[in-house]
Amino acid sequence: MPWGVEVPGDEEHVMYVWFDALVNYISTLGWPLEEVNFKKFWTGTRDAVQVAGKDQVRQQATMWQAMLMSAQLPLTGMIFIHGFINSGGQKMSKSLGNVIDPIVIVDEYGVDALRYFLLHHIHPTEDSDFTMERFKDAYNADLANGLGNLASRIMQLAQTHLERGTRPDVAGFPSEYTEAMEKFEINKAAEFVWGRIQMLDQKITETAPFKLVKTDPEAGKRIIFDLTQELYIVGRMLNPIMPATSEAIKKAVLENKKPENLFARKD
Repeated sequence: MPWGVEVPGDEEHVMYVWFDALVNYISTLGWPLEEVNFKKFWTGTRDAVQVAGKDQVRQQATMWQAMLMSAQLPLTGMIFIHGFINSGGQKMSKSLGNVIDPIVIVDEYGVDALRYFLLHHIHPTEDSDFTMERFKDAYNADLANGLGNLASRIMQLAQTHLERGTRPDVAGFPSEYTEAMEKFEINKAAEFVWGRIQMLDQKITETAPFKLVKTDPEAGKRIIFDLTQELYIVGRMLNPIMPATSEAIKKAVLENKKPENLFARKD
């Protein structure tokens, strides 16, 4: 990509394309005419994260910071550099015919399903591979048969055997989850959540509350109640990864009602 192009009709002046492009970071926030969004989002602290691809290190970490310094504006709080997404072991290319259209995936599977795959199965900083075969396998195994089935099983038991929903008394998040998030290791945070999902599945298998509630109703109800509390915690941790699914799960627990099928299996 050229560093600059000549302005037609004025060969003595050069307009640098990166200068024009990088200013969008703050001009889109209203700078310099409006300050509300600028001050809200461009704070110069670690909370203000700038995201860029690994081929943009020089532009983002050097050129843009110099521009900010010259304008006496706060520098970027943090720059997160991510890897590339390949397909079938190759760079996506129209000529190769391996380009994957995210809109097509969203139309069929929903936004949260795509968010899940990108945040759990794509490495945050290394190059990763995306194929529709991998995506469909993960969707059916982890979402349709995994999370979606678990939420339906627990909330069907709750709807049948518990009198009302409840707001779990929970605060904070497990350290394994927060530490991964703070390091931008979102794939590890998602892996932790899915570990909790698997433990819930195992708990249902070991305690068989659907049987126990018939022979010892109080003991069975206690287990079902505990399952709903743990499902709610899973829902909370899913918020930055799958926000719509997170809200659906929490709403189901609070209303003590089985949600609609979260993820229909795709053959």
